[in-house]
Amino acid sequence: MQGITRVLATLMAAALVLGAAATAAVAQGTKASYKREIPAKLSKRAKISEDSAAAVARAKVPTGTIQSVELEEENGKLIYSYDIKVPGKSGIEEVNVSAVDARVIGVEHESPTTEKNEAAGQKKAKKP
Repeated sequence: MQGITRVLATLMAAALVLGAAATAAVAQGTKASYKREIPAKLSKRAKISEDSAAAVARAKVPTGTIQSVELEEENGKLIYSYDIKVPGKSGIEEVNVSAVDARVIGVEHESPTTEKNEAAGQKKAKKP
């Protein structure tokens, strides 16, 4: 009986330590690890934080993982554009969230070919 009590006490102590570690990580505000392109000039105009917009994007594609975000002005609208990878699906889901009111502006599936062409176009546009 004492052996069982000792095992239970050890398990309870381990659970408390793990719980405290998880709470500390959340309290430190650990950032998600994805690429961010948030120009300071545009960030000053955003009414919604990137973290809040990310939550909206995740809700739209709950099975996916955010790969990157870009804050940009598109068609006169300030948006966070998220690239979200869904396991088992080729390409990415692009979710655009308003940086002014957190509305989802659009969701579009980009195939690997579309992604490659878009990346090439952006690279070409950056050259002088």
